[in-house]
Amino acid sequence: MRKRSRKFIMGSLGLTALLFCGSCKSSGGSGGLLGPADETAEAAQIVAEANKDLTKIKVLYKNNEQKREELKTAMSADDAAAVKKIADDVVYIINDGADFGEKAIEKLQQAQDMEIDPDYKEYLRLKEEALKKHREAFEQYRQAARALRDNYDPKNDQLREKVKLEFKERSENYQKITERARDYSNQANELAKDVLRKKQEN
Repeated sequence: MRKRSRKFIMGSLGLTALLFCGSCKSSGGSGGLLGPADETAEAAQIVAEANKDLTKIKVLYKNNEQKREELKTAMSADDAAAVKKIADDVVYIINDGADFGEKAIEKLQQAQDMEIDPDYKEYLRLKEEALKKHREAFEQYRQAARALRDNYDPKNDQLREKVKLEFKERSENYQKITERARDYSNQANELAKDVLRKKQEN
């Protein structure tokens, strides 16, 4: 994984909550004629739990950030045993990360269904979309690693080139989809900055 992409992934998964809770009420506030109670503070607690899942994802990828380069090196050396071992590691890393990511997405959806600050709802929606794109991107890379693990054979020129081509194409798709995830996350971060600026002006 390129440094830029890795840095982005590690830095963009975190979620902010307190910024949107400066003036929110707890669910114990008045409802009825005054409208539904504001649940932004409670939603922020759910988001904090989602952040724990995202932290686990960061640890997984940070601890294994060299796997992609190791895989390329092993492929260049036509080291079938190393390719299959590293690719297998990558598949399981992404599987574990996907499980944590799914839990985080479910929590973001749960928070969005609550009576919360409109800006916070939009922020969470954008972060959810970013996470979904990350999930889609990493599925591309998981499939690429799986193909290498199951089919890489340096003694079979035709099969080896086919698998290498699939790895290259899926890696490129991974990069493209990650860029889309970047766009959603940047939109969310800009929204958070706007909210902060408005609070400072008031």
